[in-house]
Amino acid sequence: MAERKKAVALRYDPEKDRAPVVVAKGRGELADRIIEIAKREGIPVVENRDLIEALLRIEVFEEIPPQLYEAVARVLVFIRSIRSSPPSG
Repeated sequence: MAERKKAVALRYDPEKDRAPVVVAKGRGELADRIIEIAKREGIPVVENRDLIEALLRIEVFEEIPPQLYEAVARVLVFIRSIRSSPPSG
C-alpha cells in the first residue's frame, strides 16, 4: 500500500513572527490541496520527510519549537536562494 502524501505549510515574517508558524497541515487529499495551492501561488514546495514528520506534530497556528529552528532555517535559505537565482533559459 502506498504511503499517503503529507504536507505542512509554514509562515515566517521576521517583522511579526518570533519563529516560523505552522499555518496548514494534512495528509492524503488535504496534503494534495496544500501543495496545489502553494504551487498556484508560486510558493516553493520542498520535500523533506523527516522534517514533515516533526512538523505534523505541531498544532496549526503554533510556532515551531527551537529544536526545529536549524532544519527550517535550511529550508528557508534554500527557498531564498531559489527566489534570488536568475531564471534559466
